[in-house]
Amino acid sequence: MAEAEVKVPSDLVVSAVGLVKEFRDFWNRPKAKAVNDLDFEVHEGEVLGLLGPNGSGKSTTVKMLLGLLYPTAGRLTVFGKSPRDVDTKRLIGYLPEESYLYKYLTAYETLDFFGSLFNLSALERRKRTEQLLEMVGLSHAKNRPVGEFSKGMTRRIGLAQAMINDPALLILDEPTSGLDPLGCREVKDLIHLFKKRGKTVIVTSHLLSDIEDVCDRVIILYGGQIRAQGTLNDLLTIQGTDRITTPQLRPDVLEKVLAILRSQLSEEQFRIDHPRMSLEEFFLDVVNKAQAESVETYG
Repeated sequence: MAEAEVKVPSDLVVSAVGLVKEFRDFWNRPKAKAVNDLDFEVHEGEVLGLLGPNGSGKSTTVKMLLGLLYPTAGRLTVFGKSPRDVDTKRLIGYLPEESYLYKYLTAYETLDFFGSLFNLSALERRKRTEQLLEMVGLSHAKNRPVGEFSKGMTRRIGLAQAMINDPALLILDEPTSGLDPLGCREVKDLIHLFKKRGKTVIVTSHLLSDIEDVCDRVIILYGGQIRAQGTLNDLLTIQGTDRITTPQLRPDVLEKVLAILRSQLSEEQFRIDHPRMSLEEFFLDVVNKAQAESVETYG
């Protein structure tokens, strides 16, 4: 029997209210409550990070969003309908932690095949395939079997596959898993591009730096419950501390600033140092300079 559509605000993509998923044993006795009373929303154009250690309920939540598992209790809607609704599934793209692709198909054939599963016309499949190969930087490899691809190339063709139906909601499970820093940066740049194109993205990752780089808001799960949620700015700002950044000061100006600080605070209460770039930023800078100098690399 079809489930009733729920009226939701126009920008609301996902709504979970009192969401519970309980697994039972052979005798139908409660075995484990993987998700326990979750309340959260995801809005249009938002990039949401779903964080938590193994066993926290991330995978179970994602499977319910995809309509692969049915909630034990509570309400979950995606675009105002059940995630199990066929019309809802047409609006979702999914990248699993491991991309299960046919190794003997070329990149072009892979995207054409997945496009056919959505009943796209031959003309539309050709257009979408060419566009997506260009977007993920694989046009040069479109006639190579995906079984020959590196881990980074496989993730990129996986992202293209998740986009073949032009979904409004993308769910990416560990999108940078196993990638080197360059591959991670390429995937994160693609997530930013999806956001610019108005897509809503849900990302799960164990790499907190990846979440911090791409997400507007995060939800932290533990024991099947939400332990914290909010924007990165709200969650990560250290209250009661101010930081002032300036160009490098002349010694006499710096001494005056220090004199003012010392008149108000003890030496232990303030510090003056130099801003640091992240290790990822430094690594990418070194590699980009080497590439600009046409230094060859192998492997």
